[in-house]
Amino acid sequence: MADNDNSNKSLLSAAAIGVGKTVVRFRQKNERPKLVGQIVLITGGSRGLGLLLAHEFARQGAKLVICARDEQELVQAKHQLEERGAEVLAIPCDITDRVQAQHMIQQATEAFGRIDILVNNAGIITVGPLMAQTLEDFREAMDIMFWGVYYTTMAVLPQMLARKEGRIVNITSIGGKVSVPHLLPYDSAKFAAVGFSEGLRAEMAKQGIKVITIAPGLMRTGSEINAYFKGNNQKEYTWFTVLGSLPVLSMSAEKAAQKIVQATHRGSAEVILSFPAKTLAKFHGLFPGATTGILGLVNRLLPAAGPVWGLERHTGKESETSVTQSFMTGSTQKAAQEYNQA
Repeated sequence: MADNDNSNKSLLSAAAIGVGKTVVRFRQKNERPKLVGQIVLITGGSRGLGLLLAHEFARQGAKLVICARDEQELVQAKHQLEERGAEVLAIPCDITDRVQAQHMIQQATEAFGRIDILVNNAGIITVGPLMAQTLEDFREAMDIMFWGVYYTTMAVLPQMLARKEGRIVNITSIGGKVSVPHLLPYDSAKFAAVGFSEGLRAEMAKQGIKVITIAPGLMRTGSEINAYFKGNNQKEYTWFTVLGSLPVLSMSAEKAAQKIVQATHRGSAEVILSFPAKTLAKFHGLFPGATTGILGLVNRLLPAAGPVWGLERHTGKESETSVTQSFMTGSTQKAAQEYNQA
């Protein structure tokens, strides 16, 4: 009898677990998208990660405002998003101009009544050794990835403070945690953005506003073809593109977009994307001297600019080689086509 009782209890337990799993799956399948009716503004939303974020936010039920400097790219992105059922307002804007940034926030607010989520995503990458970089390269990086973040944030904060709610998502980089050779203008601006983002979260917490810092590692967005390369531009483009195409080192852009939207919904303080990026950040936190020593060795393997420093910069499109057009960068080439980079 005891054995029969135990068997019956086991069967009942198994049945209960099965029913429970079925209920959970049913709820997950039928629950409303997480961000229904939310108004999301994404800077740099016309291509790459910004465009993928727009797709993912729309999939979660949000209404979109995307901005970028290139009007043609914006038209293409808006059309692509609307084809999938998204409600989109596209606003041409140079966020390095404070007046334009303020006007863009005003236009979006007038169109939708408010902005619930601001995603500061716009960025620029100039790759090359320090001696090939100029003051203008550093200034441009700061203008876009620090001052641009500041301008849009300060323009949207008054309405969020009035409502005592809102979310600001700052797309920084692992380069804002660990300074990587041949990316110093980018690293410097991203370090500034991380500092602003972390301090802003602390100050805004009591106001009901959540600030989320996202630090991606390498992602397969296809953005390399629109990045800038200096010094020996073809060699710089080759190493940068090959590393960015390796599945072991880089992350799927779609997966990255999903994780960013999930972090936005949760209100996470910080998310570092990709296992290599997390590992690098943790190692640097524990052993900063060792990290810079290792990166110093890595720098020895990177291309030198040559006896005459080349200050001209070339896009990835202008720096193609047989390697960058080979199977080794297939994922990057595919991403460039799919994410409006080309």
